[in-house]
Amino acid sequence: MPMRGYNNISTAICLSLSKREYVEDGIDWAKVEFEDNQDCLNLFEKKPLGLLSLLDEESTFPNATDLTFANKLKQHLDTNSCFRGERGKAFTVRHYAGEVAYDTSGFLEKNRDLLHMDSIQFLAKCKLSIPQTFASKMLAQSDNLESVPYRPSVADSQKLSVAMKFKGQLFQLMQRLESTTPHFIRCIKPNNLQLPAIYGQELVLQQLKCCGVLEVVRISRSGYPTRMTHQKFARRYGFLLLEDVASQDPLSVSVAILHQFNILPEMYQVGYTKLFFRTGQIGNLENTRNRTLHGVLRVQSCFRGYQARRHASERSRGVLALQSFIRAENARQSYSSLLRKHRAATLVQKNLRGWRARRYFIKIRKASVVIQSGIRGCLVRRCAGNVDLLNVLREFESKKEADGDQILIKASFLAELQRRILRAEATVREKDEENEMLHQRLQQYENRWLEYEQKMKAMEEMWQKQMRSLQSSLSVAKKSLALDETPRMSDSSVEQSWESNGNHVGGGSSQQLAAAPRITGREMNASMSVIGRLAEELEQRSQVFADDAKFLVEVKSGQADASLNPDVELRRLKQNFDSWKKDFGSRIRETKVILNKLASGGGGGGNESSPNSAKRKWWGRLNTSKFS
Repeated sequence: MPMRGYNNISTAICLSLSKREYVEDGIDWAKVEFEDNQDCLNLFEKKPLGLLSLLDEESTFPNATDLTFANKLKQHLDTNSCFRGERGKAFTVRHYAGEVAYDTSGFLEKNRDLLHMDSIQFLAKCKLSIPQTFASKMLAQSDNLESVPYRPSVADSQKLSVAMKFKGQLFQLMQRLESTTPHFIRCIKPNNLQLPAIYGQELVLQQLKCCGVLEVVRISRSGYPTRMTHQKFARRYGFLLLEDVASQDPLSVSVAILHQFNILPEMYQVGYTKLFFRTGQIGNLENTRNRTLHGVLRVQSCFRGYQARRHASERSRGVLALQSFIRAENARQSYSSLLRKHRAATLVQKNLRGWRARRYFIKIRKASVVIQSGIRGCLVRRCAGNVDLLNVLREFESKKEADGDQILIKASFLAELQRRILRAEATVREKDEENEMLHQRLQQYENRWLEYEQKMKAMEEMWQKQMRSLQSSLSVAKKSLALDETPRMSDSSVEQSWESNGNHVGGGSSQQLAAAPRITGREMNASMSVIGRLAEELEQRSQVFADDAKFLVEVKSGQADASLNPDVELRRLKQNFDSWKKDFGSRIRETKVILNKLASGGGGGGNESSPNSAKRKWWGRLNTSKFS
């Protein structure tokens, strides 16, 4: 019976609220047909022929039984459409959800289950607090039930049946529901096993039907369940309009939206303040709105992505341009610094090479002058006797011409004079040959110096090529410079060793040649052959060391490939050069000692005279060789 009351109230409230809203907005509203539950309620609550009233009346008779109660129900309630009597104690009631069969067995006994007032008063007189509290609550409930309009007869005023109590409580509940704004919550039992995650479809559907939820939904669908104000509807769906509306008021915008989406007039109504839609109409608009919003968001995301990519690309290009400018500036600065260092190094090397070349040339020239002066002095000393003899011959010829007399000269003296002349001529020829040989040696030294200069120029060109390659690969300029510094220092050390060795050899040769005027022609030839072999060995070994050093420089700079360590090989070459230098220096010193001994033991010249023509030819050759 409570469920029937709830269904009746919920249906009435739903209809009354909808009807009130329809009337306030001035829309056409047709009466909605729904299944009324009032007959079933009258079957139970009607007085004096209701089921509960008959139960209380039958409970007062001492001889009443369940069968007599069933017969009385059939007698008085058979005219009600919701009641149908059955055979024996059974009867059937057609409820809202369907027919339910009942049996009157135990109805009277359960209805008489009363708590007598004497027992309640006895509990009230108890000294303990709990029984007193319980008795006071029971008395208060009894007073409340007695105050309701549905009261039993005077004979039963002292005791209330279970049905009477239930009826009074239900009446109070209905009064409270009618005086408030109800919000109905239906509790649905998913299954009879009371287990989680199990959903009984038939059981749930039966509960929804019995609770009146389906009926409320049917009533709601028969009307206009979806309602929305003009402002909210225009604000929510106004952006879906394809064309601008002349009037921008919410009602005009709303009507334009409805016309655009071809919503039938019978599916909606326009009220004073709201729009009323049938079931399912607003869903189409929501789907269109969601699709449009999704498309707008998609377009916005694509546009934002495009903008982000464009900005990222611009920033990337800007960063790359800035980095390229910075790298270019750093490269230019590095190149300028490297170029200044290279020019300074080239200038220092050029000045150092020029100074060494000038010093070496001055030493060679001084040695040549010393050799020439010594040879001239020796020749002059040797030819001093021949000059005296020529003077005597001139005096004799002059006397002969003056006197006109023929002077007879001894044959032995004449032969001696001829031998001296021949000896002087032979000596002059030897000196001419020696002078020519010395001139050739000087020319060889000059040619060798030119070769050294050409080698140095080739090295400079090679370094310039390396600098041009460094310009094309500035990123490894410092590493290449670090790799090139070691070969250059090695080359400089080797060149200094060669030059110091050359200076040492040149000095020894000048000393030996300075002592040459005291040596005879054969001894001079022997000494010159020894010096020639030493010079040839010097040239060969110098060429070998220069080629090895050049190859190591090429390996170090990466111009040649070889499976060796250039630094180790350079140190080994330096050690070999130092050992050979010491050995060659010792041999030069030994040769110098031998030449000194020969010079100290060799003979000076005779006092023979020679012709004037021979003397002029000798001095002419000496002057020519000197100034050449």
